[in-house]
Amino acid sequence: MKIVGLWRHAKSDWGEGAVRDFDRRLNERGCRGAKVMGEHVRDHGIAWDRVVASPATRVCATLQEGLPELDVSYDQKLYLASADTIMEVIEAHAGEGDGEVRSVLVSGHNPGLLETILELVAPARENDLFREAVVKFPTGAFAVLECDIESWDQLKPRCAKLVHFARPRDFDPELGPEG
Repeated sequence: MKIVGLWRHAKSDWGEGAVRDFDRRLNERGCRGAKVMGEHVRDHGIAWDRVVASPATRVCATLQEGLPELDVSYDQKLYLASADTIMEVIEAHAGEGDGEVRSVLVSGHNPGLLETILELVAPARENDLFREAVVKFPTGAFAVLECDIESWDQLKPRCAKLVHFARPRDFDPELGPEG
């Protein structure tokens, strides 16, 4: 079994005026949310063998605020990546043979992260967590999928089950939807 973690960047700042999407920073809520979720990801109990992330400013800031101790590989392909690209990046960074890792955490953007859940989870394995995640995978959301595979080259649609889903508002109600 292999483990995939998906962590969407925290809430970004839309009030900066003429800033490229790639360069948007986190807003104050995003900084708080990144710290809260970083603590949750750390305490969840999975030792992430690889962490791969989009190099967009808001993703870098999410990881720096939330999990500054992790060694992160930034991959340009993850910027606004599709599910297919996310799965290709996981396979490319997970190693092979004796060097293959057990767990990979990906930090990036929607809609690609949600599409990855939709692609990987088999219909027969859809559960309440899956139904909750597909309603909305908000900024800061974190999901864990268990993939019923022996090696990463077997990562393909319908090989996984969603076993964990959490949002910033689950730990701090003030980080819920703005009203």
